[in-house]
Amino acid sequence: MSDTPDSAVRQYIEQHRAAFLDDLADWLRIPSVSAQPEHDADVRRSADWLAAKLTETGFPVAEVWPTPGAPAVFAEWPAEDPDAPVVLVYGHHDVQPAARADGWHTDPFEPETVGGRLYARGAADDKGQVFFHTLGVRAHLAATGRSAPAVHLKLLVEGEEESGSPHFRALVEANAERLRADAVIVSDTGMWSETTPTVCTGMRGLADCEIELSGPGQDIHSGSFGGAVPNPATVAARLVAALHDEDERVTVPGFYDGVSPLGDEERALFAELPFDEKEWLATAQSHGTLGERGFSTLERIWARPTAEVNGIGGGYQGPGGKTIIPSSASLKLSFRLVAGQDPGAIEAALSQWVAQRVPDGIRYSLTFGAATRPCLTPLDHPALRSVVRSMSRAFDGRKILFTREGGSGPAADLQDVLGAPVLFLGISVPSDGWHAPNEKVELDLLFKGVETAAYLWDDLAASLR
Repeated sequence: MSDTPDSAVRQYIEQHRAAFLDDLADWLRIPSVSAQPEHDADVRRSADWLAAKLTETGFPVAEVWPTPGAPAVFAEWPAEDPDAPVVLVYGHHDVQPAARADGWHTDPFEPETVGGRLYARGAADDKGQVFFHTLGVRAHLAATGRSAPAVHLKLLVEGEEESGSPHFRALVEANAERLRADAVIVSDTGMWSETTPTVCTGMRGLADCEIELSGPGQDIHSGSFGGAVPNPATVAARLVAALHDEDERVTVPGFYDGVSPLGDEERALFAELPFDEKEWLATAQSHGTLGERGFSTLERIWARPTAEVNGIGGGYQGPGGKTIIPSSASLKLSFRLVAGQDPGAIEAALSQWVAQRVPDGIRYSLTFGAATRPCLTPLDHPALRSVVRSMSRAFDGRKILFTREGGSGPAADLQDVLGAPVLFLGISVPSDGWHAPNEKVELDLLFKGVETAAYLWDDLAASLR
């Protein structure tokens, strides 16, 4: 559906490849580590650098948006056609902490290219994947002869994603009108592998809680009082034991209400992926799989909701024995949610479930963390089809398969607040080492991202009308 000629796009990209990489290296040299207060000024410098570069790229609007934490960057480039669809690209400019002593072969903030790979903190997560849009839109314009993108293009690049995006939803809500879009493109994701290009169609949501259980006012003698007063550690263990049934399904009433079923088409597409369960287990350093009966491993981690015990504690943990009834115990639980589940409803159902299982004589508190909603784009959505077509062109007609993301992220806030479908366009691969020493990006794939973006705007302009 795109009018952008492939040869013209590739020629433009090749002509500007070196300058693009020089600019990206300049940005990667800024240690924009949002988690470390000593880098607050660097995060601000990163935002300023990006806003200036977006202006240089041609965006008529490029602004640094302050938050109570680190700043975000907003840019906007209107289409010539006032009725053109509006597309918002999301990414982040902050990075994980990194130091040579962590095991890096080089200085993590001094980019180095070796064997077609660019090594630096942020090369893949997420500066490289944000930055490919700058060359992509310029290639789109050069190849089509346009003076403005085929869509009304907006960018929102936050500065706190690596710190949990604590102010992101409020930022989106406060600027919802300026961020309004017909589709959201998230370029903070990846592909299955170098040889298997994929598009992610959704992310799970998250709800988590901490349960504090209190019994006696202090640890007491198990001989004098055992069997006659409630034991908070026993109650904690019973809650954990009751959380799943024999089929590994969550027993909290109403937990599965609204869950979007996994369709036959998507199950078949998941099955096409070259998944090696033994290799996956080795990566997990686990000795076997376990999960909800009736679903494969990939289906369990991508498309089914879960309940996990993240921590359990209470009582004596030192050497030897200590015959007591402990005064307290605690649990940390988390729930990965899928499309159709509401975090608020899950929290209410869990609260009722716990209340029914805590016996008299045990006091407890139940505290929930900040929740994240799930997001999912249907396989037949026209915007998703545009992403797939554009990526397939960049990969010389190769079939694009589909994945989901088992984790959670701020993309769901964009879908929830803006009411727009979220599409994922990423070219990173598992070997890129996000959050690890020697993070890198494969340069051939990085420029496939540039090329995909160059084709995408024409395609979306047609498919979203």
